[in-house]
Amino acid sequence: MPNVLLLGGTTEASALARLLAERGVRATLSYAGRTEKPRAQPIPVRVGGFGGAEGLARYLRDEGVTHLVDATHPFAATMSTNAVAAAKAANVPLLALTRPAWAPVEGDRWRHVPDIAGAVAALHGAARRILLALGRMHVEAFAAAPQHHYVLRFVDAAPVPPALPDHRLIVDRGPFTPDGDRVLLQTHGIDLVVCKNAGGTGAEAKLIAARAIGIPVLMIDRPALPPRAEVTDPKAVLDWLGHAVFPAKRGV
Repeated sequence: MPNVLLLGGTTEASALARLLAERGVRATLSYAGRTEKPRAQPIPVRVGGFGGAEGLARYLRDEGVTHLVDATHPFAATMSTNAVAAAKAANVPLLALTRPAWAPVEGDRWRHVPDIAGAVAALHGAARRILLALGRMHVEAFAAAPQHHYVLRFVDAAPVPPALPDHRLIVDRGPFTPDGDRVLLQTHGIDLVVCKNAGGTGAEAKLIAARAIGIPVLMIDRPALPPRAEVTDPKAVLDWLGHAVFPAKRGV
């Protein structure tokens, strides 16, 4: 039987964890540890970093990991880059379980920027009311554009108030709905949404809502990553692990 290390923190990782548990596969789900109260999981969980690519490679060898699955956030570039290097060093096969990127459709008013710095630079000019849908990690960078009123939405309450002179913090956990996000945008008078191209359906509601009421979006494109094998469906990971390991259930 395989011994899978699942690098998680996404809804796709949780879905795969359930599939692995249902099949009785030995697996561990690893979190970076940024969320205070992550959802309960049906497989063992470890929290924290590995110490770079070398530390991850050492963990793979020491724990007898046979398969590495990277189901981290599409913007977790450092972790994903380390996973590629560690898998190669430890001679462990790697597969990425990722979300297809969002693409604009008719009615969208998107402006693309390559990274956080590009997003901050794009916010020069008159004050606006902005939904900053980025999570905690990069909020501080927007202190360089202090003229705006920012609405933030975090999964957990911030232990230290964000260093933004004019902001409103909402603590809520998705998935969100287009109707709910439309109310959010209208209630707070939002005239610009800033977000990362995370993909998937769980965070798409704000884009649908923005499209419906004609609000522009400043879209931060995904970072470049080393070449790797990728799938978008958790069930495809089971196929990758091998049909012989997971025989079909009788009577299903």
